[in-house]
Amino acid sequence: PGVCLFKQWKENTKTLNVRLPLPLSQPSTLLAATTGQLHIILQMKKMIALGFEGSANKIGVGLVTLDGTILSNPRHTYITPPGQGFLPRETAQHHLQHILPLIKSALKTAQITPNEIDCLCYTKGPGMGAPLQVAAIVVRILSQLWKKPIVAVNHCVAHIEMGRIVTGAVDPVVLYVSGGNTQVIAYSEGRYRIFGETIDIAVGNCLDRFARVLTLSNDPSPGYNIEQLAKKGELFIDLPYVVKGMDVSFSGILSYIEATAVEKLKNNECTPADLCYSLQETVFAMLVEITERAMAHCDTKDILIVGGVGCNERLQDMMRTMCSERGGRLFATDDRYCVDNGAMIAYTGLLAYAHGTSTALEESTFTQRFRTDEVHAIWRERESAN
Repeated sequence: PGVCLFKQWKENTKTLNVRLPLPLSQPSTLLAATTGQLHIILQMKKMIALGFEGSANKIGVGLVTLDGTILSNPRHTYITPPGQGFLPRETAQHHLQHILPLIKSALKTAQITPNEIDCLCYTKGPGMGAPLQVAAIVVRILSQLWKKPIVAVNHCVAHIEMGRIVTGAVDPVVLYVSGGNTQVIAYSEGRYRIFGETIDIAVGNCLDRFARVLTLSNDPSPGYNIEQLAKKGELFIDLPYVVKGMDVSFSGILSYIEATAVEKLKNNECTPADLCYSLQETVFAMLVEITERAMAHCDTKDILIVGGVGCNERLQDMMRTMCSERGGRLFATDDRYCVDNGAMIAYTGLLAYAHGTSTALEESTFTQRFRTDEVHAIWRERESAN
């Protein structure tokens, strides 16, 4: 799948529809047109991109083709001891240690040589500064060594495009939930517009920080371990529920549960499982509410969940229930694609590159703040036009 261009050739009251896969930046030649026939030869090779993701505690390298085929997608996660988060400097050191082995692994698994790669894509932002810098530097070096163009990619948009290609969702309302972002998004007029978002911390950050209070393991992730513990919860504890129009706030919920958790546990008023269960139910209900409101506003029945928190089965269940009540559909993926990975960067960068977009070497920088709606999604624009 991908953007397609439809041309019509009319002759003798007959219409012939011809489907040309993009990118049309590759040479195509109309050789001949005869009665009732249109002969088009499209000279286009199978495009391949190498992508680098390193905006947080995961470093990933992916090789992807323009049709969304993932040739390889290895990654490595920086895991800290229970009760601790990950700091930018140590995370960057982790990425430096693992990025070259990951590149070699990706090429070997895909059985691809650098000569077969069309472009190099990397996460420009948003994310943590020091980890982002690792991918930016590596892509600059490889660009000069291999003589390949660079494409800077927005991390949030990459999550959306990976979700679309994997699930087949065409034009959904998107709930993007991760450790650093919480946004309700929909496409309109060349950009992914943000209809609602957190006004303070992300939902994933809220869950991760509470996992530290309980000193849960960070392996494979604190959010996953909260999810598993929440399945054992039986008592629902009232927590602040903060929805402001289309926006949400999680900092007050976190402060409240942090302040009361120790005392409640000490007095045997509840269990850690009860606290995890209550926190999940509350914050996920808030997300369902604003997502449903966006569905009504955009007049759509399709929802796509992306980002690391999107792996949470309870969130998916709650969103699926809401969708079914509205006659809609939920599109979601597992941790292979929800969690940060290099393939999503490669694929999104390749979409942009196929439509004539690239990044000059001197502009291949990184930024910690890079909003979803800053990106001109030219591939979606062409898709909508057809």
